[in-house]
Amino acid sequence: MTYVTEDRALTAPAADPAATVAELRDRAEVLDALYRFGLGQDLKDPALFASAFAADAELDFAPAAAKWGGRPPLMVGRDTIVTTILGLFTGRVDTTHQVTNARVALDGGTARLTALVEAQHLLTADRGTFALLKNPYDVDLVRAGHRWVIRRLRIDNAWYTGDPAAVFSA
Repeated sequence: MTYVTEDRALTAPAADPAATVAELRDRAEVLDALYRFGLGQDLKDPALFASAFAADAELDFAPAAAKWGGRPPLMVGRDTIVTTILGLFTGRVDTTHQVTNARVALDGGTARLTALVEAQHLLTADRGTFALLKNPYDVDLVRAGHRWVIRRLRIDNAWYTGDPAAVFSA
């Protein structure tokens, strides 16, 4: 995982209010893509969840799953990501996602985002079976009009508690 480690939040010159506002908008939209990813899962809302991704997006959950012996395939394509994740969770697993420590680096029409995401997963039928994950996210995004969408998302795991194998097995 490569973290965004710039020593400041904004790169626009302080004396250029228009550039500062534009950069702040881009940064908010970059973060919103990750918020749509989390809330779309939590609400089981396919349209909101799909809005987080570019059509050719990739989601790599293998680094996180390897921590408990899981071996998920690389998910390629927005439709595959939405169908796979919501298909695995809807009616079976309730989730809540919290995003923190987000850092953004903008480069024209692309952006990098690193963040820590705490994700709670509870089996709907058995609340005693859960997995609480603290995951570093490494995200590449692209501009899509006035918003940003995820092109590549790599999820690692710093620690977990509970039984991820039970939660993530279909």
